[in-house]
Amino acid sequence: DAAGHPLLNRVDPALGRRLAALGCELVWATTWMQDANSCLAPWLGLPPLPVVEWPDEDEPPGLLHWKTRPLVAWAAGRPFVWVDDELTEADRAWVAAHHPEPALLHRVDHRYGLTDADFTTLREWLVRGGCGAS
Repeated sequence: DAAGHPLLNRVDPALGRRLAALGCELVWATTWMQDANSCLAPWLGLPPLPVVEWPDEDEPPGLLHWKTRPLVAWAAGRPFVWVDDELTEADRAWVAAHHPEPALLHRVDHRYGLTDADFTTLREWLVRGGCGAS
């Protein structure tokens, strides 16, 4: 039961409509893995989405977020937006040096989740041609 998941009460169900309205392909890049489709997607009113599968690697902690390299590999040279609450300048610099297309790495405050200001930033980047959305 999606409503019984302990973290769902922190997620505004209206975010699904707002995310879908961005006009980009949405993908789960979360540690929820496939649970994102069984719990989050119905809660948000979204269809099942592709899920980035994380490698089973035990790399020593470094400056880069552990998702950075796998997400760039998943993007396969395509423009992309990554919204996360743990992004750093090291991730942005690495993506800029290793990814040939535009990429927006947007950090959100975990205390508030996606805000109106975050959606403004995402829409403005898309309108400027980031992912070809209008």
